[in-house]
Amino acid sequence: MPFSELHQDLDERASLGLLRQRRMMLSPQSPHINVEGKSYLSFCSNDYLGLANHPKLISALQQGAANFGVGAGAAHLVSGHTKLHHDLEIALAEFIGKPMALLFSTGYMANLGAVQALVGKGDTVFADKLNHASLNDAMQLSRANMQRYRHNDVVHLAQLLEKTISGRKLVITDAVFSMDGDIAKLPDLLRVCEQHDAWLLVDDAHGFGVLGEGGHGSLSHCGITSPRIVCMATLGKAVGVSGAFVAAEKVVIDTLINHARSYVYTTAMPPALASAALVGLELIEQGDEMRAHLHKLIAQLRSGFHELPWKLMPSTTAIQPVLVGDNNQALSLSERLRERGIWVAAIRPPTVPQGTARLRITLSAAHRPSDVTRLIEAFHELAR
Repeated sequence: MPFSELHQDLDERASLGLLRQRRMMLSPQSPHINVEGKSYLSFCSNDYLGLANHPKLISALQQGAANFGVGAGAAHLVSGHTKLHHDLEIALAEFIGKPMALLFSTGYMANLGAVQALVGKGDTVFADKLNHASLNDAMQLSRANMQRYRHNDVVHLAQLLEKTISGRKLVITDAVFSMDGDIAKLPDLLRVCEQHDAWLLVDDAHGFGVLGEGGHGSLSHCGITSPRIVCMATLGKAVGVSGAFVAAEKVVIDTLINHARSYVYTTAMPPALASAALVGLELIEQGDEMRAHLHKLIAQLRSGFHELPWKLMPSTTAIQPVLVGDNNQALSLSERLRERGIWVAAIRPPTVPQGTARLRITLSAAHRPSDVTRLIEAFHELAR
């Protein structure tokens, strides 16, 4: 059996400080969690508005299961598309400001399906170098030509677009970059796409529900709208549930229904999750106080880091990465925080570029100022 090569690979990853391991949660998502029997103050969840354990979402999930059962039982195009799915798609399209929306089981599958359906051989995908892994995999599976532009460098993108004279052109980007927390230059990207007749696919996983008026997302935050924009966002972060959607013009959604393999050939998300997501969407639209509180916490954290040897990367979002550099040092810092009852994940290559290992602090509207104070004090204690 060729297990020796697998053991060798894992041993090598461990020696480089890159071995990944899971820890078992014994509690719901919350600022205060139980991991394998120990209590921690958590700063590593994408539950940005604290809705993942909200009683109204729990009640909606229970009612949805009572009315429609647990599993969808089939793909959307067979017999798995329920009224709850239909209602959620209509609500999401209206919320994001697009004619139609299409549900997917996960954000990863949404990106795979959308890119693969819109471009193929003879076409070209232009991707930011710090895009999420799902966008990178999507462009590779599409079999289109691939061009990667320097992070947030619109001039470089324009130069690459200028050289492409045939086939469809699709620019793909995170809206909020998941490991850096910075925001894409969406107005500039749209302008360049208009100049070169390209589509712009925006992955708003980390902006949807948090940015923009009423939490309508990064497009609203940047004040842009265009038929050439295709927007993907997840339901497993600020919305507090699971799943994802793509919102776009009707012809784009009809194309995805017919050609997005990760939509056509998979079971629909459980209808009860759609029921919970509808309630999550209502809470987001009413959540200006939650978002204001979250931004106060972000300002508090950044102020408390001024005199520390570790620097926060430039970010105005709930994602606040602490740049460490070395893999093992990042792991050690994460472990020393855990010893003090604080849970912050260490992020290492290949998730981030070599030499940029970091601690990824994520804040939630469910955190209190005293939670952030405790985190800041722990970093100051470790610095001493």
